Amino acid sequence: MKRIVVVNGPNLNLLGKREPKVYGTRSLADLVKTVRAKARELGVTVSVFQSNHEGEIIDFLHKEAPGALGIVINPGALSHYSLALYDCLQALDVPTVEVHISNIHAREEFRSKSVTARAARGVITGLGFEGYGLAMEYLTAL
Repeated sequence: MKRIVVVNGPNLNLLGKREPKVYGTRSLADLVKTVRAKARELGVTVSVFQSNHEGEIIDFLHKEAPGALGIVINPGALSHYSLALYDCLQALDVPTVEVHISNIHAREEFRSKSVTARAARGVITGLGFEGYGLAMEYLTAL
C-alpha cells in the first residue's frame, strides 16, 4: 500500500497547551487522529512521528521516507535554522510538503524565513490541522 510520512518537530508535543491563541486547543493526539483519518480517506497508510530532537527526526526520515509517496513535515523551530534537516530532505529525493499550523509570515520576523522550505515542493502555512490533509491530498495526486 502507498505510504506517506508525517513528521512533527520540536514542541509540537505541546499542542493544546502551548500558546492556544496561536496553535489552538487541540492536542498532538488530535492531530494524529486527523492525519490517520485523512490517510484512510485517501487509501494510503501513514507513518507519523514527533520528536524534540533534530537527530531523531533525521534518523526517522532516513529509515521511513525511502519508498514513500511523500513527506509532510512541520519542522517547528527547526524550519528557521536546520541545515542538517534541509540536507536530509534534499538527499532523500522524496516529494515533501512543509506545513505550519500558524501563519509564520504573520508572526515574529524570524519565523517568516524557512531554510527547510527550499527542499519542499510547497509550503502550507496558517491553515491549522487542515494543512496536513491538503498536503496529503497533493502528495497522493502526484
